[in-house]
Amino acid sequence: MTESPQTPKAPSHPRRIFSGMQPTGSLHLGNYLGALRYFVSLQEGEGERIYCVVDLHAITMRQEPGAVRAATRHVAAAYLAAGIDPARSILFNQSQVSEHAELAWIFNCVARIGWMNRMTQFKDKAGKDREAASVGLYVYPTLMAADILAYKATHVPVGEDQKQHLELTRDVATKFNLDFNAPDFFPLPEPIIPAEAARIMSLRDGKKKMSKSDPSDYSRINLADDADAIAQKIRKATTDPAPLPETVEELKDRPEADNLVAIYAAIAETEKEAVLREFAGQGFGAFKPKLAELAVERFGKISAEMRRYEADPAEIDRILSAGADRARALTAPVLDQVYDVLGFVRGRARPF
Repeated sequence: MTESPQTPKAPSHPRRIFSGMQPTGSLHLGNYLGALRYFVSLQEGEGERIYCVVDLHAITMRQEPGAVRAATRHVAAAYLAAGIDPARSILFNQSQVSEHAELAWIFNCVARIGWMNRMTQFKDKAGKDREAASVGLYVYPTLMAADILAYKATHVPVGEDQKQHLELTRDVATKFNLDFNAPDFFPLPEPIIPAEAARIMSLRDGKKKMSKSDPSDYSRINLADDADAIAQKIRKATTDPAPLPETVEELKDRPEADNLVAIYAAIAETEKEAVLREFAGQGFGAFKPKLAELAVERFGKISAEMRRYEADPAEIDRILSAGADRARALTAPVLDQVYDVLGFVRGRARPF
């Protein structure tokens, strides 16, 4: 169909990718296979990549200050060890760039209470004691919107648990643009969802997602685990007594077996069908050592790099500080423009 001359053109914002990760708990195999490795691959594409350790989000729940600082360095070390290059991407922690918090307050005045009440993650995290939850946890989505829109980011890698928040970010951008008669001021960021996003489950319970909050360290492979720990956790992973089947369909009612096959496939960058063609009919006594060997080969280097970075916290701090300088160079002009749209003056000596 030929485009009508009256059809408005699509907004033209430079391609910018933003993603953030909270500094709570130890990053694990699921974080790498589901997100980090994809962040690394995005460095080969066009546009700017902005990767943030979202430490302001972490304090929506009670945290010890020293623990947040250590965890921030831990996540930064994971980014670096996984292959994020601070020369090609911007890597920093959120609290060093004040525009995130500044824009979040403005978005608190744009977003509607009805929108916030529909956020399922607040309900999940607050649980039955929602009256005791922090206001910060409630308005978490507007801070996430500020994280993204402070850079006028156009694309955001997201998992299933963050899609609703990205939809709210688009709603906030749309309402700001309409309320202040500023069409196309903020872009409507698009989700980037990997076609082969790996969903990695607990090594103890194949029906539960691998989580850094799980009390059992044997439920996950931490990115900082050494080769012995990786191999031991795979050996102790929960399985069933039956041999591996010939088809993926036969794994449907065997969650632990399905999870280990999925992990092998994700690490080897192949399909589960290919794994079963190789190991069908074999028991886990034969399969687990092969999986452990593959995991150690792939993640042993990452864990060694993480330990090297974490042994030099001053170097991590230097990288984060340099990244924050680059981030502020992008966010400061955006906030100046926001203040102009609002009719305010931001940090400039000029009369009203």
